[in-house]
Amino acid sequence: MTSSGFRRLDETALVDYIQATPALFSKLSNQLDGLQIKEVGDGNLNFVYIVTSSGGSFVIKQALPYIRCIGESWPMTKDRAYFEATALREQRRWCGDHVPEVYHFDREMAVIGMKYLEPPHIILRKGLIAGIEYPLLAEHMSDFMARTLFFTSLLYHDTTEHKRAVAEFCGNVELCRLTEQVVFSDPYKVSQYNRWTSPYLDQDAEAVREDNILKLEVAELKSMFCERSQALLHGDLHTGSVMVTHDSTQVIDPEFGFYGPMGFDTGAFLGNLILAYFAQDGHADQVNDRKAYQEWILKTIEQTWNLFHNKFTTLWNEHRNGSGEAYLPEIYNNSEVQLLAQKKYMQDLFHDTLGFGAAKMIRRIVGVAHVEDFESILDESRRANCERRALVFAKRLLKERRDFQAITEVVSAIQQEQS
Repeated sequence: MTSSGFRRLDETALVDYIQATPALFSKLSNQLDGLQIKEVGDGNLNFVYIVTSSGGSFVIKQALPYIRCIGESWPMTKDRAYFEATALREQRRWCGDHVPEVYHFDREMAVIGMKYLEPPHIILRKGLIAGIEYPLLAEHMSDFMARTLFFTSLLYHDTTEHKRAVAEFCGNVELCRLTEQVVFSDPYKVSQYNRWTSPYLDQDAEAVREDNILKLEVAELKSMFCERSQALLHGDLHTGSVMVTHDSTQVIDPEFGFYGPMGFDTGAFLGNLILAYFAQDGHADQVNDRKAYQEWILKTIEQTWNLFHNKFTTLWNEHRNGSGEAYLPEIYNNSEVQLLAQKKYMQDLFHDTLGFGAAKMIRRIVGVAHVEDFESILDESRRANCERRALVFAKRLLKERRDFQAITEVVSAIQQEQS
């Protein structure tokens, strides 16, 4: 469809848009019988519509030229939709089982049309709040992270192809700057956007702002985030960006996608699982103390990392003599040096994962955007107790991440903080 300019699509305008867009109208079998349109956006950045009819279904997502939850006082490029559509297509190329198909993209209107993930798919975060176990979650998410990160890195690509891809995503600078602000800057200073469960966490928030060692560690992570173009990242891989059933896992919303440090994605996912763990006490009741569910979360954290490690290194071994130029076979030409290189690479990635995961946890407790895991705990005192334990652990994890040599040690440390 050729647009005369950007305009926000409400439900009425969307009907006209669909009819004028063959890639979308055909998904409804070119008819509007039984048409239903429901707005389901979470309210932070975009408008999201579920479109269903007797002939088919899809999802429409439209980016606004500002942050929806704040308003026009915080402008934001609508071109983020371009990077989301591009990231979805690239990640689906490498992991088609866990990324929904894009049917249509309109850059001028900042509109993406994609596959509708029908019920019983729900947002993973909501499932974690409800205490639902997902037996394939670790298997699926480790597969997504291993494949999308490996196949977009220099372990697989030559430097010419890699730099071309990096350059393509450098344009997503506004979303990257937003991350820099809300993850690596605002929580560590007085900011009009920061909030926390006050007055219970007033001293805790102040302690974050006055922790010099924490600031030095965060500065190192921010530098890595800004400077290291290691692989194509989802860029916002929390439990709200994953839709699940018991046998399906789909990763959505990569509008923050860019080439950055792999540990930012792996850390975001594991960090949000840790937040879910600490939130469980706030959802416990006389019928279910959530202890067994907390153990399932810890098991999932451990399995996710171990499976990711095994799958990533397996891909590396399979493509060792391919076109990747990170470790040239002519130089890394014996099993000893190959093993040493791989061991160091994965150890560094593990420590990056812990650091970025901790930073993502901290910002969800004393920064601008919080998580439903905690926010849905109505008793503020109870909520604050859960948040405090998570915050104390996150600060330790960020400052002491290099002391951990295995994910089992991290799990043990989580259990110690909870006890």
